Amino acid sequence: MLNSKAPVPGGGGASALCGALCAGLAAMVCSLTIGKEKYAAVESNMIHSMSNIVNIQDDLCDCMDADAQAFEPLAKAYKLPKDTPEQAAYKSKVLEEKLHDAAEPPLRICELIMNLYNDIAFVAKNGSRLAVSDAGCAAAMAAAAYRAAALNVYVNTKLMKDREYAEDIERRVKSMSFVVAGYEEIYNNVAKELGA
Repeated sequence: MLNSKAPVPGGGGASALCGALCAGLAAMVCSLTIGKEKYAAVESNMIHSMSNIVNIQDDLCDCMDADAQAFEPLAKAYKLPKDTPEQAAYKSKVLEEKLHDAAEPPLRICELIMNLYNDIAFVAKNGSRLAVSDAGCAAAMAAAAYRAAALNVYVNTKLMKDREYAEDIERRVKSMSFVVAGYEEIYNNVAKELGA
């Protein structure tokens, strides 16, 4: 449970869950569009988008487990003793390894959220107008999932001693962050369509 003192699940798992929910909403819009005569012209593309979205949703669900599996050893590493020079050196080594491991799942979440963008944009523009609000919700949740996952990358890279490695990961996150503005544009377009 997120409200407990347990180190997992935490923000990384929550960001993956948020992303999986966003993908679920987008897939629902696809389901409500496919098979409708009014949308026959986009049906083949909608089927393709739905397949992509469902595959990414599955990957995001896997990321929830991966984040928990990576963070728990990090939480234990923080508790290692450092009373002697040998203990301090060992703790430093283990912490560095576990920080690297813990940064990977949220980085993967960022990549998956970026990979959802084209399909969510397509669904929002071409999906059933009866479900356009769900497409807008998917976009809003995708932006939130990306931001949350990015923070979970940075909380780990900030403490890494291998600054070259840390800065490379941070560059990768920053290079994908344009997708947040894209999701916000989708949301704003849906809101405008609904008069919100």
